[in-house]
Amino acid sequence: MEEEQVILVNERDEPIGLMPKMEAHEKALLHRAFSVFVLNDKNEIMLQQRAADKYHSPLLWTNTTCSHQREGETNLQAGTRRLHEEMGFTTPLKELFWFIYKAPFDNGLTEHELDHVMIGHYNEAPHINPEEAESWKWMAIEDVKTDMQAHPELYTVWFRIIFDEFYHYLEEHTI
Repeated sequence: MEEEQVILVNERDEPIGLMPKMEAHEKALLHRAFSVFVLNDKNEIMLQQRAADKYHSPLLWTNTTCSHQREGETNLQAGTRRLHEEMGFTTPLKELFWFIYKAPFDNGLTEHELDHVMIGHYNEAPHINPEEAESWKWMAIEDVKTDMQAHPELYTVWFRIIFDEFYHYLEEHTI
């Protein structure tokens, strides 16, 4: 199977090329990514616990889904695709904002991403893909913030960064 390609971008989100995902993470090159937050009617976030066999951050809690856009795919198409692949459902998504972050991992890889943050609403239980997710749960936004401050080691490094941006966005906007 051919390795997934990521879309390299400049700081204005303009594509400048393609590169195998692992190589981009080894070289810490800026590439396009997305993060999806699914909320229910109680304003709780659906969190995903990453599968035990993931090559980095196994069994850590993170947002509903996140990944990389494919060439020719819109941000919303990519978010919808990955939400279905990982969590087994689809729901309309809305893009909220994007920002750039850089986060090194203990294994020598670095996430350097221009991350498009999206939101969706759903009230049912997901049908998780066990190759992607070990478990899932609903958690109130304030409880996520409190637990993340008390136990940051339980959460992926990128989720800690992205959640902070998402939380501040919610403080300033009505969604």
